[in-house]
Amino acid sequence: MFRSFFLTREWAVWAWVGMALIVGGTWYQVQLDVQINEWFGGFYDTVQKALSEPGSITIEEFYGFLATFGRIAGIYVVIAVMLGFFTKHWVFRWRQAMNNFYMSHWGRLRHIEGASQRVQEDTKRFANIMETLGSNLLDSVMTLAAFLPILWGLSKQIKVVPFFGEVEHALVYVAIIFALFGTAVLAVVGLKLPGLEFNNQKVEAAYRKELVYGEDHEDRAAPPTVWELFQNVRRNYFRLFFHYMYFDVAKWSYLQFGVLVPYIALAPTIVAGGITLGVMQQIVRAFGRVESSFQFLVRSWGIIVELISVYKRLRAFEAQIGTLPPEVPQLKAPE
Repeated sequence: MFRSFFLTREWAVWAWVGMALIVGGTWYQVQLDVQINEWFGGFYDTVQKALSEPGSITIEEFYGFLATFGRIAGIYVVIAVMLGFFTKHWVFRWRQAMNNFYMSHWGRLRHIEGASQRVQEDTKRFANIMETLGSNLLDSVMTLAAFLPILWGLSKQIKVVPFFGEVEHALVYVAIIFALFGTAVLAVVGLKLPGLEFNNQKVEAAYRKELVYGEDHEDRAAPPTVWELFQNVRRNYFRLFFHYMYFDVAKWSYLQFGVLVPYIALAPTIVAGGITLGVMQQIVRAFGRVESSFQFLVRSWGIIVELISVYKRLRAFEAQIGTLPPEVPQLKAPE
């Protein structure tokens, strides 16, 4: 999977240069988000001033703030669209490298059960998952690197936090503890999901294989056989639905409560009038970015489960390349 793209001369430029461009584009996108966070502070302080002291700002000043946001947001949109477009091309090249590698060993692989599905369907799913999961992971790391120092600095203005008392930079610790707690809880709750997803692909493959045989052989895909295979699919899906149900209860309860966490932490400071509206907006937004980055595993657990399942199938598939004798000459992948 990885070697065929990152460690071959044919794809080295696409793999490494492309990854560098994606990393650079993501970092610039996060820096624009940092500028937007700074804009929130100045804008809401201006709004607070205008509401408390009528006539203290001009309409030109107000529109100036909106124009600044429009400029930053416009650049952000352009970068996001270009980055997304390039990432899709980069990931498809990865899939193409995998496809070429498997087809170059097709003589060894063609008789493995579900070989065609793994070359076509599993490589497609792997590419799609890596596009989504990889982008989210990179964004989380970059966001954490940019916003953690910001939250650290803003936390100096918060003297007291509920349950912790007077702790310097307490908001950073609150974000970390809450994120780690959620990750640990959901890891335990979702422990059975990877195995069920893997079994789901196995029973689906068996059902699909029998139907494919039935297209060419009248003695295959008989109703009793198909019914039994579909019952296996049905049984596994219902088990999967049940386990995802209580997993989703834990996940969404945790995420919804997380919306209130920064306001609970800021409650004594807000009540005491220790910060302005603009600073509060900056803190809440920076806290949300840091907390969301630490919650990467929580938010991505479902797709990680799917990736583990696909990875196991492709890994087992690749393991056969060196163990099965070729029954036909190996094919060279097209250029």
